Amino acid sequence: MGSLYSEYLSPSKVLEHYNYTKETLDTQETPSRRVASALIILLCCAIVLENLLVLIAVARNSKFHSAMYLFLGNLAASDLLAGVAFIANTLLSGPVTLGLTPVQWFAREGSAFITLSASVFSLLAIAIERHVAIAKVKLYGSDKSCRMLLLIAASWLISLALGGLPILGWNCLGRLDDCSTVLPLYAKQYVLCVVTIFSVILLAIVALYIRIYCVVRSSHADVAGPQTLALLKTVTIVLGVFIVCWLPAFSILLLDYACTVRACPVLYKAHYFFAFATLNSLLNPVIYTWRSRDLRREVLRPLQCWRRAAGGPGRRGGTPGHRLLPLRSSSSLERGTHMPTSPTFLEGNTVV
Repeated sequence: MGSLYSEYLSPSKVLEHYNYTKETLDTQETPSRRVASALIILLCCAIVLENLLVLIAVARNSKFHSAMYLFLGNLAASDLLAGVAFIANTLLSGPVTLGLTPVQWFAREGSAFITLSASVFSLLAIAIERHVAIAKVKLYGSDKSCRMLLLIAASWLISLALGGLPILGWNCLGRLDDCSTVLPLYAKQYVLCVVTIFSVILLAIVALYIRIYCVVRSSHADVAGPQTLALLKTVTIVLGVFIVCWLPAFSILLLDYACTVRACPVLYKAHYFFAFATLNSLLNPVIYTWRSRDLRREVLRPLQCWRRAAGGPGRRGGTPGHRLLPLRSSSSLERGTHMPTSPTFLEGNTVV
């Protein structure tokens, strides 16, 4: 065991593993690579900015301090950290990779795994909350806050455990035949485990939303009205985006497990598949925010204030001492499930 961990600081181990799994090592910093890296970093900056705006909106308005919006804030936090982790991953990729020690490499990949898996677990937590609210017709009152916080904490603990397994020993250091081609220091068995867990999560989300759909369709007319069906449209969009963004990455990892070393050249382009999966973190706040007028208004408020400030005193609108307006309780979710004290998630008159 001691010899295994002593290899974590070896400056030649990463090069050894990449030489074994890759046909060629492209260590040149070409203009096209620099452009691609710049575009990825710009994408990640957009992820950080939009999720930061969602977090500010949720934090500053007490109307959003409820189960649904706290889960949404947790999703925004994980997506924001995913953007930061992917920026670091991009800056430490290319020619820099071969100069890393194994512990640095594990930290680089592990941070991305932790934050991206936390985004997936946050989506599962939201699906669970929606199932509880629609199918069970229960509220997260003050006596249920512990359950909500436990669910959020569990999503992060599982993500930390999942992303930290390789650095704790589940890797292929000293066992080159077991190494992944996409992630040359990770064991193929670990890659298969990650794909299996994410696939189970996907199936669970599908099952929960199918259950919600069945409950809404079998409910009375006042529940299965146009406003409640609008919720069904939103969760369908969320589920569709999740599948579209993550399915290519899952497929490439399954192929990685099945292929022998250097047998599948497409694996050398896996970074494109993971970059595409990161789009999920970009689209999540767009979907959840744009379907709620109140949250959208709150998210855009800092941008509007900055624009008025940039225009000078003469262009500032509003009245002095303006404060946040209370939110109307007119969501389709409330009317569809008879929950007058629940927060606004979808407004019937704002859904396209």
